[in-house]
Amino acid sequence: MLLIQNVTVIDPQSGTQALGDILISGEKIQKIAPVIEPPKGVSIIDGSGLCAGPGLVDVHVHFRDPGLTYKEDIYSGAAAAAAGGFTTVVMMANTKPPIDSVDTVQYVLNKGRETPIHVKTCGTVTMGMQGKRLTDMQALKEAGAVGFTDDGVPLLEPELVREAMEETARLSVPVSFHEENPAYIENNGVNRGNASEYFGIGGSDRQAEISMIERDIEMAVQTGCCMNIQHISTKEGVELIRKAREEHPGADIHAEATPHHIALTEEAVKEHGTLAKMNPPLRTTADRLAIVEGLVDGTIDLIATDHAPHSVQEKAKPLTEAPSGIIGLETSLAVCITELIEPGYLTLCQLMEKMAYNPARMYHLDCGYLAEGGPADVVLFDPADGFTVGEHFHSKAVNSPFIGCELKGVVWYTICDGKIVYKNMRRSQ
Repeated sequence: MLLIQNVTVIDPQSGTQALGDILISGEKIQKIAPVIEPPKGVSIIDGSGLCAGPGLVDVHVHFRDPGLTYKEDIYSGAAAAAAGGFTTVVMMANTKPPIDSVDTVQYVLNKGRETPIHVKTCGTVTMGMQGKRLTDMQALKEAGAVGFTDDGVPLLEPELVREAMEETARLSVPVSFHEENPAYIENNGVNRGNASEYFGIGGSDRQAEISMIERDIEMAVQTGCCMNIQHISTKEGVELIRKAREEHPGADIHAEATPHHIALTEEAVKEHGTLAKMNPPLRTTADRLAIVEGLVDGTIDLIATDHAPHSVQEKAKPLTEAPSGIIGLETSLAVCITELIEPGYLTLCQLMEKMAYNPARMYHLDCGYLAEGGPADVVLFDPADGFTVGEHFHSKAVNSPFIGCELKGVVWYTICDGKIVYKNMRRSQ
């Protein structure tokens, strides 16, 4: 048994935040109360000055396993997740081979069970991520896939997209889309504007995202599927989703914001080079603020890292040759506290809703909340404690533009299934 005392308990399901104790027995929360008398033999964590939120849920991570494990593997990815306060993650399917077969789904999930957190996975929408033929989605779901995406590759054929939406609607699982039309892109990973002009390259025009969001929203409304727009980057994209929600209140449409699109603009690419190169790219201040406003008014209901590890050697290549993507699991909570809580845009309860409760609900997972009888997945953190992002991570990768940044929000403990799976060694007990 484990007793967390004197902690601020934040439950996004009920919308409550109150000082109290949490008693954990086995894999479940047994009791939450203002004061709990310690049972005999219980282990105690003094939570004074800390907040207890539900274990964070990241529905967009790249663990590069199978096939690209020099970048990351399921074990190192899970360790990075635990260090960031995450107890559940959903892997993207653009591995090598892609997760388009029952065997690969089973490989990923079996390896995930060997980690201390909950590792889920999507299957690909199309065979080999070639955008030509749908996978056997029913078989992949029966094998354990919780949703479908060809993330990393946009789906360009409208009829194929419609088929995918109809099938995922039938199976009651989400389908997630990477919205970047290559017709508007020359040298992806950098915004077409100040950043592309600075480097003398073509860059990614904002219309690449806008055009595809517009197309897919219309089909999602028609098919009734659960659709997730991944890593939104443009103010126009945010407005399209807002308008769709207003005009079609019953539509099951979701949208992700990443911590880097919340915090950074294209100016970061000038400063950090390839460490700030990602797809879709960092855009303008107006886009960044529109994403923040979308989070405030609920247009954007998910925060997901798009944790995308690459080797030092790959990121050391010239800007137009280096791969896009940054790691994010270990800095996500702190970036969001610094950029959303400190300025007063969101409350901690609202942040937990977007980082735990809403992602879990979209994937029909029993997590993302704190309640008696519920799962004992908990993150203990101090939103007021500051730190400097260092160069050492639990991830195999170090490709982060946040290295050297001063952030607020230190994760002290991560508890999954009632077990301490991460403890920050700076805190003595």
